[in-house]
Amino acid sequence: MLRELATVSFYADDLAAAERWYTELLGIEPYYRVAGGYLEYRVGESEDELGLIDARYRPGGLTPAPAGAVVFWDVDDLPAALDRLVELGARVHEPVREHGDGEGFATASVVDPFGNVLGIMANPHHRELRARRTAAATG
Repeated sequence: MLRELATVSFYADDLAAAERWYTELLGIEPYYRVAGGYLEYRVGESEDELGLIDARYRPGGLTPAPAGAVVFWDVDDLPAALDRLVELGARVHEPVREHGDGEGFATASVVDPFGNVLGIMANPHHRELRARRTAAATG
């Protein structure tokens, strides 16, 4: 039934500030926007979608404390990515934590300046997938 992740949506009371922050973090401009309330980035080789929505449209209308599901984005250098997020004004929600038997799988998360939990991970499976895609594209 579930085929792939389509869009991760984050809410912000100040959408313009959120756009500036995520544009700085990602190094790209949004590719899509709806006046008055929504913009979207395509991130990475697989063009995963990250949407920013004006908090007026948050279901229930309340600003929740950071909780619930955390979406993790794969990064090449987990400690450097965490440092960069903190440098940009995020606060550590969960510090770097190793998982498994030293196989290179680790996670961390931050709360962005708009109250959203942003997860990051180092994942050997994703590194292998990227290497295979690169080899297929060049070979």
